[in-house]
Amino acid sequence: MEKETIKSKYIALGKKPSAIRTLFEYGKVRRLEVGDDSVFDFSIGNPNAPAPDCVKEAIIDLLNNDTSFHLHGYTSAVGDLKVREAVADYLNKTYNANTDAKLVYISCGAMPGLAAVFNCLIEEGEEVIVFAPHWPDYKVLVDQVGGVLIRVKPETTNFYPDFDDLINKINEKTKIVIVNSPNNPTGAVYDEKVLTKLGEILSLKSNEYGHPIFLVSDEPYRDLIYEDMKYPYVSNFYKDCIVCYSFSKTLSLPGERIGYIAVNKDCYHAYDLALAIGGSARSLGYACAPSLFQFILPRCLGKTADLNFYKENRDILYKGLTDIGYEVIYPHGAFYLFVKALEEDDEHFSSVAKEMDLLIVPSKSFGYPGYVRVSYCVDKKTAINGLPVFKKLFDKYKGDK
Repeated sequence: MEKETIKSKYIALGKKPSAIRTLFEYGKVRRLEVGDDSVFDFSIGNPNAPAPDCVKEAIIDLLNNDTSFHLHGYTSAVGDLKVREAVADYLNKTYNANTDAKLVYISCGAMPGLAAVFNCLIEEGEEVIVFAPHWPDYKVLVDQVGGVLIRVKPETTNFYPDFDDLINKINEKTKIVIVNSPNNPTGAVYDEKVLTKLGEILSLKSNEYGHPIFLVSDEPYRDLIYEDMKYPYVSNFYKDCIVCYSFSKTLSLPGERIGYIAVNKDCYHAYDLALAIGGSARSLGYACAPSLFQFILPRCLGKTADLNFYKENRDILYKGLTDIGYEVIYPHGAFYLFVKALEEDDEHFSSVAKEMDLLIVPSKSFGYPGYVRVSYCVDKKTAINGLPVFKKLFDKYKGDK
């Protein structure tokens, strides 16, 4: 038998992108065939709101007035020191985050940040707990480092974690618990009560097993909250916490790949952990996030794209879908609706919608079947004009036979 030259597991990943990306790529091709106005693409979380003015202003100012080499040159591998200081100062002033510049790593977005954290912490066979439904690529990242992904089911009123199930699934192999709030795909925002309970359980279990269970808070949607709610900063509820943040959604910059990792000062061996994260990122080929976009960050911290853009779409689609008869989880954050499929097989339901040029993501890929995710970071016209197609889909299942 011929020796494997190209690793088959990566060929398989290349052949079969995530369900989200598959629909997104299909939509691009389909629009060329039938026109933009005939395809209703709610597949991907690709921000459609313009970036806030601070981004353009900072870029223009830097390009016009910074004549030094460093604007397009390498920064420190872990990120420019002044940028890291600005991030730490912002987090401490805004959330009392208990971090400093040495504990901040400027990453090429949240996904490489998560990859670096997992790579430096997870040994072969160790377990990572995630709350379903969850972003699909957690499994890809955990598998890559030899970890085992363990799903905890939600309670289905608010789609908060089922803590009884969490307690049953934590064991001596548990190394990391991932929390994602506001949540992709439900839009749920974990409140202080939820995070307090989570912190208590992790502290108890860490003591029981004699090693820290790290809490990794994946926060690309942290600033996308539409009600009058104060975001509870996760590391304030549990000391062994690592925050992974991305500006992709907040500043509408998904293609620029910029974010950060922040470690709590009281985290287990915090400064060694920060060094390990930098070393881990280096081993994966991530060093020195895009310099220009590092330098805009001090001017844009705390700023967001126009949240009313997303709130209007949410309200249009939530009311429209519930009026039609769909069962929809009301989202307080992020920019997704989690909608009950009209049959048990959410993948088949999604394929029926696809035949109508309505692109919605089946929830099986999120580790919790029976629903579809509808991304509302689309232009308002798509939200409005998509509703009759949702009605057509509903009537196909529920209308007179």
